[in-house]
Amino acid sequence: MEVKIGVQNAPRELSIDTTLHADQLQAAVEEALTSDGVLALSDVKGRRILVPARVLAYVEVNQSVSGTVGFR
Repeated sequence: MEVKIGVQNAPRELSIDTTLHADQLQAAVEEALTSDGVLALSDVKGRRILVPARVLAYVEVNQSVSGTVGFR
């Protein structure tokens, strides 16, 4: 699943591909916001992305289609 994270006062969004389900991602975002903590996500390559909850602008979730090449 592709996740795009908007960060306040940043010109570009963060984009990661994760194996989390939408419900798991929503729970992680809600937990970070309610605790004023850090949103911690891992991508499919094992990289870890940490974003302080106080600077989150938005989180967009898209079902990614893996393995597509060329025009659709």
